[in-house]
Amino acid sequence: MRKLWVKAGILSSVSAAFGSVVWSQKTNEINPSGSSSTPSRDPTSPFELQLVQVLFRHGARTPLKSIPDVMEAQWVPALLEPPPHTHIDYNVTDMTGGPRPSAPMEENYRKNVLTGGSFPGQLTTLGMQQLYELGKRLRQRYIEDCSFLSPAFSPAEVYVRSTNIWRTIESARCLVAGLFQQKQKEIVPIVTTEAEAEILYPNFHGCKLLKILGGPRWAESSTLPDIAADLQSIHEALGIAAHQQVDFILIRDDMVARETHGLPCPPALDTWRNKVEQRAVDMMCYIYNPSKRESLQLCVGPLLHMLLVNIEDKLQKASPEPSRKLFLYSAHDTTLIPCLMAMGIFDLQWPPYAADITVELYKHRQTDEAYIKVSYIGQDQLLPGCSGVYCPLQEFKRVVSAHSLSSEHYRSLCNSTENLPK
Repeated sequence: MRKLWVKAGILSSVSAAFGSVVWSQKTNEINPSGSSSTPSRDPTSPFELQLVQVLFRHGARTPLKSIPDVMEAQWVPALLEPPPHTHIDYNVTDMTGGPRPSAPMEENYRKNVLTGGSFPGQLTTLGMQQLYELGKRLRQRYIEDCSFLSPAFSPAEVYVRSTNIWRTIESARCLVAGLFQQKQKEIVPIVTTEAEAEILYPNFHGCKLLKILGGPRWAESSTLPDIAADLQSIHEALGIAAHQQVDFILIRDDMVARETHGLPCPPALDTWRNKVEQRAVDMMCYIYNPSKRESLQLCVGPLLHMLLVNIEDKLQKASPEPSRKLFLYSAHDTTLIPCLMAMGIFDLQWPPYAADITVELYKHRQTDEAYIKVSYIGQDQLLPGCSGVYCPLQEFKRVVSAHSLSSEHYRSLCNSTENLPK
């Protein structure tokens, strides 16, 4: 039987610090096979697919930082070669179709060089292939199985947005190449925005209140008693000097990047792997603080609102692109985690490279009622508060509205000082 997740109780060792935010397993009886069912164009099916939105993590990449004082991995440029089948004709623009905005985060990555000559955070050949495979999975579902999308890319039908970081832009390119098998009617526009206005990840720099409320929790997360004790032990096991600022998130990032690419890890990590995974997730739960509504709202509220607006525009026939059927959002693990938390389906597992959250809008053929179906990495999800996997739109809105924020409300909160801790 497949497993889904709903809010349960306190299981994590960090729970005393931030309350009941952990989810336990629940069987989905509607789809026991474990895979997401194919949307049908068969008129005998009660549901007709109207719109698809896919929020996905970039593919495998070089680490953002290497663990200091340990054996080095060789991140050579040969690991970054684009496979020929991922090439498409594309252009990166700002939200209005103008030139790509400046990318300060990317510039910061380029200030450092990893051992072997690559930069931190670069999408690798393997990562490109992972997104190409995700595109092929979407092709099977929405083109080959049900002819929902045209077999060649059309910007009137498909909207592509990415954070303004090269690995997510390249990931979007590779997904589109896999989805349409490099067939395109026009140049693929990949839309980005400046860092201060980005809503595809928790924007600690662009939202003053989030920085004040959430920023200190990054540092605090490593000082929580159980995490701090384990961190000291792993530092000793790896031989990391006391002055080095190394937490479990950094260790996990380097460890998983090495493992994914078949590069050697320090032998001492063999016995620590599961603990590293657990503690990194514990830290993220503390940082995003899902027991506090406002904190999670500031992390993911504008993104959830955008998904809802796209749904309403489609239903009300108010979209500026009436033939639009697919929205693609290329983002990060730090996007998916709070989004899963807000939907009540976080499984306490770090989202793997190329993980996707897919939100499908359906209409019931007989009643004309709208339904939403959410899947995560190809698995249908039963959201807490929904009466079924095909969730009536009003129920879905109630689930999401607890954390969604309009852009105006988000900006107002971000600039607010009234709710600051005393």
